[in-house]
Amino acid sequence: MSVPAPRLAEATPLDAGLTLLVIESDPGGSLSVPEMAEMSGPAGKPVRIRTARNLTEAERLLTDDVHCILLDLALPAPDRVCEPSCVTAGCAGDGEAHVPEPRDELDTLRQVLRLAPRHAVLALTAETDAERAAEAVRVGAQDYLFRDELDGRVLSRAIRYAVERKRADLAQHQLTESRLRAQENARLERGLLPTPLLAGSDLRFAARYRPGRSRALLGGDFYDTVRTPDGTVHAMIGDVSGHGPDEAALGVELRIAWRALTLAGLCGDELLSTLQEVLEHERADEETFATLCAVDISPDGRRAGLSLAGHPAPLLVRPGQAPRLLPQDSGGPALGLLRRARWPRRQIELGGRWSLMMYTDGLIEGRIGEGARRLGQEGIVELVTRQVKDGLTGEALLDAAVTEVRALNGGELTDDLAVLLLDRG
Repeated sequence: MSVPAPRLAEATPLDAGLTLLVIESDPGGSLSVPEMAEMSGPAGKPVRIRTARNLTEAERLLTDDVHCILLDLALPAPDRVCEPSCVTAGCAGDGEAHVPEPRDELDTLRQVLRLAPRHAVLALTAETDAERAAEAVRVGAQDYLFRDELDGRVLSRAIRYAVERKRADLAQHQLTESRLRAQENARLERGLLPTPLLAGSDLRFAARYRPGRSRALLGGDFYDTVRTPDGTVHAMIGDVSGHGPDEAALGVELRIAWRALTLAGLCGDELLSTLQEVLEHERADEETFATLCAVDISPDGRRAGLSLAGHPAPLLVRPGQAPRLLPQDSGGPALGLLRRARWPRRQIELGGRWSLMMYTDGLIEGRIGEGARRLGQEGIVELVTRQVKDGLTGEALLDAAVTEVRALNGGELTDDLAVLLLDRG
């Protein structure tokens, strides 16, 4: 039986009254229902009582509206049917039921705690067995009670205390899990998002990344930048179609493959053809494709080769000139759409000083206001033009662009977004 993770959200409000599940072998014995019926919970409402003689009955009665379990530690260990491989002393392995030796004297309590990880548990024992009572709390019970001292008032108070303590424990558990998850996500993000390899280059690099899925670590967008031994700086940005963990994983695979192929000396059509083979072998759905933009900047930084695979063209910003989009008409199809496709590599003059902004369509497909109009490539050119006139560059320019795009959209973007900026001069 799978045990659900502890959750606090399903707890029943205490002002609706308390429900107690009593597990004891003799429901008419020391814990008589008439006596406990006199108990009252919050706002004077009576405590609702359910009784079970064993764990099988308890599991059937254990619903979300139960607040607390009162377990008699004297409850015998449950029978179980042995297997042919059973090694219990004196057992013939014949499939007959027998009472096994418990692993320890609190074995029944441990089973209850596994059965009810979200419920408060009170252990009931004899006053002469104080050591076992204390051990029950160390094992996981919220409190213990002595059978000889039990009355309605004491039990009512103990139930309320145990419920609140359990809720506090669950809240602390959730807080700890959230902190650990945040730390793990940060480590994972550092491992999955690329570290640019630009040692020896005078180019400056900046990037921004925002997954579109709620609480997602990575989306289907990917980017990378490396410098090869000949001094050429290679930069790439891409976008896997669709949204979800499969697309995010494929984006990471394509980014790693691009880096390996680039460092091996491939570029242009040869590199993109190989990436298409990678995509075709790794995608979960034959309909999945990826767009990509790659630039190879010459060692002197004045020229670049541009390859486009169904991707928006980069934006070039040069001093004294209006920002403009690089030519897009000579590109090829997105990766994964056409077999034996070709991707021409176009030479671009960059000049002495420049900034090159590469982006995914998440930056340009946000809405403008409440209508259906999209920002588009012309809109991003106008937006960046205004910000450049205000003197923004590098990290500040990226932050301002992403912030304004979100503001125009009226809130968080639904699509993944990646933007990188290379500066020279």
